[in-house]
Amino acid sequence: MIECSAQARAELMPKGKLRVGINFSNFLLTHKDPQTGAPGGVAVDLGRELGRRLGVETEIIGYPSPGELAEAAPTDIWDVGFLGAEPQRAKLIDFSAAYVEIESTYLVPPGSSIQSVDEVDRKGIRIIVPEKAAYDLYLMRTIKNAELLHAKGADNAFKQFVADKLDALAGLRPRLITDHRNLPGSRLLDGRFTSVQQAAGVPKGRPAAAAYLAAYIEDVKASGLVAQLIEKHEAHGLTVAAKA
Repeated sequence: MIECSAQARAELMPKGKLRVGINFSNFLLTHKDPQTGAPGGVAVDLGRELGRRLGVETEIIGYPSPGELAEAAPTDIWDVGFLGAEPQRAKLIDFSAAYVEIESTYLVPPGSSIQSVDEVDRKGIRIIVPEKAAYDLYLMRTIKNAELLHAKGADNAFKQFVADKLDALAGLRPRLITDHRNLPGSRLLDGRFTSVQQAAGVPKGRPAAAAYLAAYIEDVKASGLVAQLIEKHEAHGLTVAAKA
């Protein structure tokens, strides 16, 4: 078991309990029980395991999107957050190494001439993406020629993709597999434009907590716990990240 210093404990639990920020828009990592609304999933279980090791109560603080979770970092609402690690978010959050990776690619409509990920960033191409997702932040940095459109959440992005006859839908491959099934004739492009690094983090200004959290994430990867949770929740499409 990783030793937690008094300073790390103070920074991890300033309110006497562990407040874990969770992004509920990522269906691979989180879910809610349809009957009770109780939170669950790989990320939720990792947060609870951290609280168990620290011997304290764990409170799950849910957010509808990773962007809202990240933006709340300076407000002292959560102590440890689970979300995609992105340079823009790192201005507010000190991240651990990734615990899982998720491949991001494009879905193209029936009859599209686009054959590869590299062909998407061209003049006249319109890409729709769920706003404030980690892969949205990546595309905002890297798309040079295509037009990038934003929708609130993956469901709305898919609806707009179909309704407006857009050229490409950006998303996590496991989610796009479902969208592909719902749009006959569409194609999921091989390869990826990025791989989202799902990590844990603490708000800036908590160095001892950040160090402990980094060690915790490496431990749960090495021990096999992350792999076990992927199987438990049937979160196929997740890959355990390599050792930092």
